[in-house]
Amino acid sequence: MNDFSTLSIKPVLFSPAVEVPKSDEPKTQADLVDTLLGMSKTMADSTGHAMRAVHAKSHGLLRGELRVVEGLPPELAQGMFAAPRSYPVVLRISTPPAEVLDDRVSLPRGMAIKVIGVEGERVAGSEGDSTQDFLFVDGPVFAAPDAKGFLKNLKLLAGTTDKAPTAKRVLSSVLQGVEKAIEAVGGQSSTLISMGGHAETHPLGATFFTQVPIRYGAYIAKLQLAPVSPDLRALENAPMDLDGKPDGTREAVADFLRVHTGEPAEWELRVQLCTDLEKMPIEDASIEWPQDLSPFIAVARLTLDAQEGWSAALSREIDDGMAFNPWHALAAHQPLGGVMRARKVVYAASSQFRGERTGCPMHEPRIPNSSSAS
Repeated sequence: MNDFSTLSIKPVLFSPAVEVPKSDEPKTQADLVDTLLGMSKTMADSTGHAMRAVHAKSHGLLRGELRVVEGLPPELAQGMFAAPRSYPVVLRISTPPAEVLDDRVSLPRGMAIKVIGVEGERVAGSEGDSTQDFLFVDGPVFAAPDAKGFLKNLKLLAGTTDKAPTAKRVLSSVLQGVEKAIEAVGGQSSTLISMGGHAETHPLGATFFTQVPIRYGAYIAKLQLAPVSPDLRALENAPMDLDGKPDGTREAVADFLRVHTGEPAEWELRVQLCTDLEKMPIEDASIEWPQDLSPFIAVARLTLDAQEGWSAALSREIDDGMAFNPWHALAAHQPLGGVMRARKVVYAASSQFRGERTGCPMHEPRIPNSSSAS
């Protein structure tokens, strides 16, 4: 993390012109909806319970506080980060498939954050809400450049949904070995990681990224969530023993948070401002924005106290009752790019399907008896 007192970059101003939709996007989005709902229906018919079309399995259902830091320069004091204040948050740690797999099928981890009590002008479709959602994954780039690549990847997953769990475990073990060999010589394959080659490490020690851009008030940004408290940093790349533990990741998260009675577990929420639209593109989510052009700089602190971590009751409340969607957003944090435009259509369809099947419509939480955070 860089100190914002030394900020000398010149961020690109946001304009609607930074987005360049493709002519065939409506068709791609419709195909994405069909593919994802097909996966959801397959799992709902198989299990008797409607789950998310992606990130169905939760490993942590958590509550905490997000506090915007004081003294941010104008370039960073934007949107919900314009003034120092604190917000309650709900967090969900998960993995990507539409099915609940044995954790030995080791996949990327997602961290979804719902900030509650956020005031200001909303994006279309989010009017009346007071939440701001951010979706993170523990890798810097999205697995496809655009919505069409997203659809291609999903179609491959759809063909294996609810099939051959044992074969998936075996394949994941092989891919983990291959990925480890690649990383030993300084490389990394996001494709292998997304297919099951993710190392079996503790998710609370990981650094997470939004991967795709959002509007950041007058500017454009990607976000990073990085562990900073010593106990979390000690978990970086920490291996987990998942042998005979199909829900071992969930157990590891819950064990840590249950006994965490010292200082709160703490992460920094960091912002990377776009400074070059060619080297830091809006429409290609597979390109990592160079940090030598624009570093990640802390704008808020996320803290979690000791808590349960996961339970059936929390699952009913959060897994079944909430939707984490980047389009639950302030206009100042409008999602940008083709992947985000596709998410708007797809996530709405997925939430509607889950609500109809479970009889539990999605709801956006509010701060009781108050219209704002303190």
